[in-house]
Amino acid sequence: MTEPPMEPPESGRRAAVVTVPMIVAGVCLAIPFVAMLWVGSYARLTPTFIGIPFFYWYQMAWVPISTGLTVIAYVIVRRHERAHKAEAGERA
Repeated sequence: MTEPPMEPPESGRRAAVVTVPMIVAGVCLAIPFVAMLWVGSYARLTPTFIGIPFFYWYQMAWVPISTGLTVIAYVIVRRHERAHKAEAGERA
């Protein structure tokens, strides 16, 4: 029986590094989840907006807000990926 190698074989990929842009993207994606899971903050009827109770219009307001935050996170991640690909291309 042979022992496994002490060091993993090089696969050409670097380990993932947590950077500020990736943290910002994660926060942008987490905000809508926290807002919707914290039901106590919006489980009420007032104030109404054009006759719609707060409970409903608050949730509907988060649809475009969530879309905007998702787009921001997507743009951040794509720029981060492109920067790393360009950096890797310069090294090669």
